[in-house]
Amino acid sequence: MSKIDSLFVTRLYHAALSEHGASVNAQELEATCLSIAEDDEAGQKWCEDNSYPGYTSYASLDDLPWRFPIFKDLVEVLNKHVAEFAKDLEFDLGEKALQLDSLWINILPEGGIHTSHIHPHSVISGTTYISMPKGASAIKFEDPRSAMMMAAPTRKTTARNEMRSFVYVAPEVSDILLWESWLRHEVPMNMSEEERISVSFNYSWG
Repeated sequence: MSKIDSLFVTRLYHAALSEHGASVNAQELEATCLSIAEDDEAGQKWCEDNSYPGYTSYASLDDLPWRFPIFKDLVEVLNKHVAEFAKDLEFDLGEKALQLDSLWINILPEGGIHTSHIHPHSVISGTTYISMPKGASAIKFEDPRSAMMMAAPTRKTTARNEMRSFVYVAPEVSDILLWESWLRHEVPMNMSEEERISVSFNYSWG
């Protein structure tokens, strides 16, 4: 009898922030993100100089958990989720641990996009969602084998998720998504008139 196995699986973790106990106050977190964006002149300048849509604190603030208690609380929650995902990935961490490497705010206005990218030098990356108005962009993940499929036909529109070339995930407020940092992803155009707010982060091994 023939047998078909799945090899080299790509895992995606999707959960509510509150799944492992106490979460964070979503309204307080949103208000803090908006306040930071308004006050962060260096971040605003970086976004303007680099034609970045909306606002990100990625290039200007690397100590949000130290500056703001709500972000310190958030990191404690993220650590639990990342530990759970690392177990599923069956990482042999040895005497080292996965540690938060960076954490930043993203505010995407109507018409804004985040083009396709990966997160080099990290092990696990992720995003938690602060504001997802109706019509806000889902996140799009790309099959990491795409570059090797030069002569392959396209997949059927009815293909299973694990067989698709691209998978869109539409999270809700206070959801968390985690993936391995080599997985290419993007945020298509925000079609909502309201801002899409998220907090992204990387964990490294060391």
